[in-house]
Amino acid sequence: QVQLVESGGGLVRPGGSLRLSCAASGRTFSMYSMAWFRQAPGKEREFVARVTTSDTTYYADSVKGRFTISRDNAKNAVYLQMNSLKLEDTAVYYCVVSSYRGRGTQVTVSS
Repeated sequence: QVQLVESGGGLVRPGGSLRLSCAASGRTFSMYSMAWFRQAPGKEREFVARVTTSDTTYYADSVKGRFTISRDNAKNAVYLQMNSLKLEDTAVYYCVVSSYRGRGTQVTVSS
C-alpha cells in the first residue's frame, strides 16, 4: 500500500523557518517528480514547488527565493525548507507524487 506521510509542520512566527518532510512507502518514487502543494482555509489548493528526477526545481512565484525543495531517493523522501515565512504561508502542506497525496501537515505562521 502506497503511503505519503508529511511531517515538520507547526506554529512559527513571521520570518521564521520550518523544514517539512515527506516519507514515501509502498513503492519507489525515484522515477517521478515530487511536489508540494498547499491549501489555506477557504482557498483553492495551490502549487508550491516541484523537483524532477534530474533535480530540476520549480517554484511558485510566491515562494521563490524563500523555499527550497529537495529529494533523497535513497530514503524515498522529499523535503521543503521554508525560510522567511509570512502570514500568508499559513496552510496545510501536501506532498504529491504521481497520483498519490499525503494527508498533509499544518503550517501556521502567526505573531
